[in-house]
Amino acid sequence: MGDLITVVFIIITGFVLMTFKIIPNHQNAVLERLGRYKKTLLPGFKFIIPFVDRLAYRHDMREQVLDIPAQQCITKDNVQVYVDGIVYLRVEEAHKASYGIGDYIAAAIGLAQTTMRSEIGKLELDDTFSEREKINENIVHEIDKAAEPWGIKFIRYEIKNIDPSPEQLDTMEKQMEAERQRRADITMADGEKEAMNIQSEGKRQEAINISEGKRLKLENEAKGKAKEIELVSVATANGMRKIAEALTKPGGNLALQLRILEKYIQDMGEILQKTNVSIVPSDLANMKAFFEGINMVGSSIPEITEKKGATK
Repeated sequence: MGDLITVVFIIITGFVLMTFKIIPNHQNAVLERLGRYKKTLLPGFKFIIPFVDRLAYRHDMREQVLDIPAQQCITKDNVQVYVDGIVYLRVEEAHKASYGIGDYIAAAIGLAQTTMRSEIGKLELDDTFSEREKINENIVHEIDKAAEPWGIKFIRYEIKNIDPSPEQLDTMEKQMEAERQRRADITMADGEKEAMNIQSEGKRQEAINISEGKRLKLENEAKGKAKEIELVSVATANGMRKIAEALTKPGGNLALQLRILEKYIQDMGEILQKTNVSIVPSDLANMKAFFEGINMVGSSIPEITEKKGATK
């Protein structure tokens, strides 16, 4: 009797388990009735008919991340590169994901690889590094359009690495080194050019300063000489005026004659001392004429002074 109860309990438990199903919140289940698609079961507690209905497929409706293995691609300029990436997708329709494709994960990986090779082949090597975002957008657009019958939604695609071949890496390194050297040469040339310009400007400014200094020096010397001439002229005029005034006074004429005679004798003595030549007047009349000339000059000065005073 106890064994019968146990058997009945097991049968009832099996029947309950086959009749009532719980669909988790992140899943959708595909229900088949007698081998044909019946409907898609959403999350929750569900009732099915044992031996008639069955849950053929369960699909995770959350966003999934698939790693795309590295593969060899040929760029537009015939350079071999190895590219890998990551694709993000989500099952939109469980029915299509069950019957539209046998293994949508393998199909998604293959489609992503094929599309990636196609997009890389449209670009040159330098562009593959600078236009990653554009490549990602194009890949997502193409694979999403191709996967629409599978009920799969491709959300985004990200390229992880773009690795050129070792030979290409060596060539790129040499190219980069040459580019760095070219930039260094340009920088040095610009520096030398700037230094030469600064030196040239300095020399030009130095020449201008020297020329300006010479000009100012000449101007100052000319002004000094002019001032000197002016002062000498004023002093000479003052001296002549005082001499003329002195000659108008009693005894002035005689004093002038004595002063000229004294100067004559003094200069004659200096000449005789400095030379070995003996000077003897050839005619005493000449000496007399000399003194008479002095007397005439002394007598004419007062007259000239009186005339100038009358003119004023």
